Amino acid sequence: MAKTAGKVLNDPQIGEVVFRKSTRCRSIGIRVHPVKGVSVTFPYILPYAAAQAFFQLRRDWVLETMARQKARLGNVHVASAEEIEDLRRQAKSVLPPRLAELALRYGFVYNRVTIKHNASNWGSCSSKGNINLNLNIVRLPAVLQDYILLHELCHLRHQDHGQAFHLLLEHVLTDNIVKLMDDPGPDADLVSELARKAAVSKACYPLDHVMTREIKKYQLV
Repeated sequence: MAKTAGKVLNDPQIGEVVFRKSTRCRSIGIRVHPVKGVSVTFPYILPYAAAQAFFQLRRDWVLETMARQKARLGNVHVASAEEIEDLRRQAKSVLPPRLAELALRYGFVYNRVTIKHNASNWGSCSSKGNINLNLNIVRLPAVLQDYILLHELCHLRHQDHGQAFHLLLEHVLTDNIVKLMDDPGPDADLVSELARKAAVSKACYPLDHVMTREIKKYQLV
């Protein structure tokens, strides 16, 4: 969930190619996904022209990779426009109110929240206090939805992923999971399991660690 900025290039054969600057990226990378499409991620300090030039050098490889994926995964389910719009409606209904509730509880103030259909991240927070949330979040259990919302709220105070950020995130995650355990809902079993795993974890930030691993079980559509 690094801070990102992006542009889109429309290639006549490939389609949309998303170029994203990332605070966590140290080199230019190209991702080719059979459902999510093609994306180029590169360090913030590089100009878009450099990333686009790199993409042009690797364009034939991208086309070859897309052809191999199509041959191997011809029956992969691609979410329809109707399915995406249904997720968008759910996300707009559920996520902004919950974000506001968590922000009020833990003393965060943000500018605005936008629901997007991103191909590579669950959310982001800009230096201006604007929070972007992926419509896919509503496909997650509520406790993991809260994890992503709290992660982005913590970026309002710490834009990087340094120690101060992780200490703050672990604090609010701990308080939130205690509240969820005191008021069990449909995800009660998962909440208890995550709390149990965190209790025995040797990670520096156990709740962050176990929730991050749990979220990796879910794919963006």
